[in-house]
Amino acid sequence: QGGTLFTAAQYADFVSRLEFQLPPAGNNGLAIRYPGTGDGSYSSFCELQILDDGHPRYNDPAYPKFYNLKPQQAHGSVYARVAAHRGYLRPTGQWNFQETTVIGTTVKVELNGFVILDVDVAKTDPTTYMYPIEKFKGRDLLQGHFGFLGHNDPVRFREIQIRQIK
Repeated sequence: QGGTLFTAAQYADFVSRLEFQLPPAGNNGLAIRYPGTGDGSYSSFCELQILDDGHPRYNDPAYPKFYNLKPQQAHGSVYARVAAHRGYLRPTGQWNFQETTVIGTTVKVELNGFVILDVDVAKTDPTTYMYPIEKFKGRDLLQGHFGFLGHNDPVRFREIQIRQIK
């Protein structure tokens, strides 16, 4: 089901490790430093996409509601702001391993052993964002909950680990 599921604990700097399995066209997200209320995509420091970005739904004009996936919407991207490298997801139905390191305003995402994103979000150009910077209300949060942003797709997660960095 859709909705936000988040940890009781709050984290500042941390490393998360998890495995996920996408169904065809699967869509979910990781809420990074979620404040506990509001839309996790915009009220959190950021949302990191969990998405079957190679599915035709996102790349075929026959699906007009979803067509024309922007680079900042691909798997591992800082949603609507910073694009991750594509091409490292395993085929749909297989388990993927992802490690995410968040220190200050820097986010690093490793997918199946490949670094697909390594960026200081505070140093990115807001004119390249999909929406005005003001939409990202949590962009300055330096502590918050870790969570999952369900978008009504049966994305599966397992072996979830979070380690605070002191």
